[in-house]
Amino acid sequence: MQRPDLNLAVIGNGAIASLIDRQGTHVWCCWPRLDGDPVFHTLLGEADGKGGLSVELAEQTEASQTYLPNTPIVETILRDIHGNALRVLDFCPRFRLYGRIFRPPMLVRRLEPLAGRPRVTVRVRPGFGYGEQHPPPAIGSHHLRFNGPDFSLRATTDMPIAHIVHEQGFTLGRPGTLILSADEPLDQSPASLYAHFFAETQTYWEDWVANLNVPFDWQDAVIRAAITLKLCSYDDTGGIVAALTTSIPEAPGSGRNWDYRFCWLRDSMFTISALNRLSATRTMETFLGFVLDTITSSGPRELPPLFPIAPGMDLDEFIAPALSGYGDSDGPVRVGNGAAPQRQNDAYGAIILSLTQLYFDRRLKVRGDMALYEQLCQLGELAERVALEPDAGPWEFRGMARVHSFSAAMCWAALSRLAMIATMLGLEAEAASWTLRAQNLRAEILHRIVTKDGWLSGVLDEEVADASVLVLPSIGFIESGSPEFSATLDMVERRLMNGGFVMRYDAPDDFGLPETAFLLCSFWYVNALAMAGRRTRAMEIFERILAARNHVGLLSEDVAPPVRGEPAKLWGNFPQTYSHVGLILCAMRLSRGWEEGLWRAS
Repeated sequence: MQRPDLNLAVIGNGAIASLIDRQGTHVWCCWPRLDGDPVFHTLLGEADGKGGLSVELAEQTEASQTYLPNTPIVETILRDIHGNALRVLDFCPRFRLYGRIFRPPMLVRRLEPLAGRPRVTVRVRPGFGYGEQHPPPAIGSHHLRFNGPDFSLRATTDMPIAHIVHEQGFTLGRPGTLILSADEPLDQSPASLYAHFFAETQTYWEDWVANLNVPFDWQDAVIRAAITLKLCSYDDTGGIVAALTTSIPEAPGSGRNWDYRFCWLRDSMFTISALNRLSATRTMETFLGFVLDTITSSGPRELPPLFPIAPGMDLDEFIAPALSGYGDSDGPVRVGNGAAPQRQNDAYGAIILSLTQLYFDRRLKVRGDMALYEQLCQLGELAERVALEPDAGPWEFRGMARVHSFSAAMCWAALSRLAMIATMLGLEAEAASWTLRAQNLRAEILHRIVTKDGWLSGVLDEEVADASVLVLPSIGFIESGSPEFSATLDMVERRLMNGGFVMRYDAPDDFGLPETAFLLCSFWYVNALAMAGRRTRAMEIFERILAARNHVGLLSEDVAPPVRGEPAKLWGNFPQTYSHVGLILCAMRLSRGWEEGLWRAS
């Protein structure tokens, strides 16, 4: 069987998001928020052909797809053997209205004849309960209503309802509009709403991009990554999901199928760093608010590694039996995440690293104060206590617990940043205490992770090749030019490089030996090489990663290195926040400055 690909585009508005394939089919869309029930779910298995929103051009021969510049508005163009051409525009409305952002759960689809009189078939086939239910529509004069157990959907259109209900082809002589929304009547015609929503949404995104800080080089890649990062943000709470999907396997037939529609604390420090570099201040501020609310509601106790983006989503993991899996066979499809009860000791450092921004960034409306510092001190005490205790580590091993270098170093970072905050607050004695405690912990960790060959191990008191140690210079734990880190870079090149991409580790885990490379590890390596002055090698690997992006510039979690002349292939949940954050940070690190690019380039 031919394996599927992740040549998908993403639309969204901070409430919902939808993945659209190159034929213009909505294959994955959760409702009424990013972690909700996938009303379109053919990405993870069709139920008698149901579970998608599609348009079919009779006798089609060509398909192309792109984004309108600096927006998440997707344009798909289909052509047939007779020279007829159809343009499909898809977007989710988002713009400022009455002093706030208008972002309803809503998909807007516009069909326009570009050449001739294309003959089209429109299919609207939502499902509910993770593919368990596909109710027939109730038919109105200009709409179809689909009643689910928890909510209903209304598809309103100015195209012929009878043809859509019976999925019969018709000739598109003029533009047609279809709007999928909550089960409420629209107050204007679909065409009028499309014209208004399209213009306002396009302007909103163009203005948002215009205010970004982007590097001179790789601007298009960074802009697309920034927009994608924002589409993974749930505006209502500020939480950012790790990806918009569940259960796209890390490798074919691997069983490494996880639900990533949650917010990992570990991701927060990298995401905030990327948003800060972009000057996406508002998105960063709402995400900081989410992290702040997380510790306020959790209290002084050991923290879980991940949280739902909003109340109402259960973290308990179960299998969705009605969905057969990616490519209609590569299951299981998991809902919830079994890593939630794990101990992952890096969480304390991730939170404190993230919230340190509140004490030093004068752009922010909410600033760090003494009360927050006292809360963070409680987390710092926990970090010091668990720093040298076993945990599941950054890779969330389900069958083993060890003392992971990354987790221990992140606990050190918690103490180090508390010293910075205490100094800023004028608490000299407390700053000195946190500094001493951080120094002692760092010395202990270094003593136990430097191998006999001089490189940094991923596990204390063992020799484990693990890409997560590449982060240590970025958090200030070790100098990028130190002999130990130089030896670590060489070790990564020898042991973890596979087909030009960096593997997480080179030993079997709970599921055997990993087959694909975790893309963020390659970005970590690029960043570490650049910090260590190995710029030529960093550029080479960065360009290789960029070449692995799909047709509209998006990345998933993993990549299968090229074999036998075949190109690298994307695997894993999509689009992956981590990967786009890595792209942004590396482009910022490697790009020429604007002065050099504009005036001094040869």
